[in-house]
Amino acid sequence: MPEALPHPATGEAFASPVPPGSGWPGDPSSPSTPVAPDADAVRALARSAPGLAELEARVAVCRACPRLVAWREEVAATRRRAFAGEPYWGRPVPGWGDDRPWLLVVGLAPAAHGGNRTGRIFTGDRSGDWIFGALHRAGLATQAHSVHAADGQQLLGVRMAAPVRCAPPVNRPLPAERGTCAPWFDRELELVEPGLRVVLALGAFAWDAALTAATRRGWGMPAPRPRFAHGASVALPRPGRHPVTLLATYHVSQQNTFTGRLTEPMLDAVLARARELAR
Repeated sequence: MPEALPHPATGEAFASPVPPGSGWPGDPSSPSTPVAPDADAVRALARSAPGLAELEARVAVCRACPRLVAWREEVAATRRRAFAGEPYWGRPVPGWGDDRPWLLVVGLAPAAHGGNRTGRIFTGDRSGDWIFGALHRAGLATQAHSVHAADGQQLLGVRMAAPVRCAPPVNRPLPAERGTCAPWFDRELELVEPGLRVVLALGAFAWDAALTAATRRGWGMPAPRPRFAHGASVALPRPGRHPVTLLATYHVSQQNTFTGRLTEPMLDAVLARARELAR
């Protein structure tokens, strides 16, 4: 039986990984939530999810990719020294934020000691400090930091999602894992599409994933296919609706922020552009 450790906010003890329905703050799943054991089941369960709440619950118990399941649970069991006294979520990390967003922020995958520890995307690591700080400065988040799933943080008109829902070794999901996880992202995009105006891609991986998902949704696609660059934008027409603009920024990883490749003014400018487009 895994050792139970106290949650940093609530003090309640949890095993790592956290069993569904055991009381972890923000856990959307229950012991009866259907579990996807393979790619076929992911497709079926994503397609049949009636809304975001049930989609999030199904995502958060997925076990379709054996390598990712093993890695996320190994990280949860061994833990980083700085967090040795905390429990780790150790499960897939669903999308999070406003249920009716005008802005969808797309990343890559949960960080091993960030989202995989806290259970919330971009929460508990320095990349999250950057994106939440920028959203707060833009008036799109109620707090400048997101440290754990019980911190009271809220997004305003914004939702966050990752094309890959489990923390991958060295932040590199395999092509087969990307394909297996894609139906979760596709269904989430479908459910938030009515009010969506802007998709912000954090990095080339997210840019490519967003374009590919848009194509599957039947949105218009320029030829040649748009290439990623910081500040790039492309309007993607939708049948019977306003187009969605895809914007790009360098990822908020420490590799970019520590080196100055991405600065706070650069990120702020992209979010300001997003607000202009939404208006």
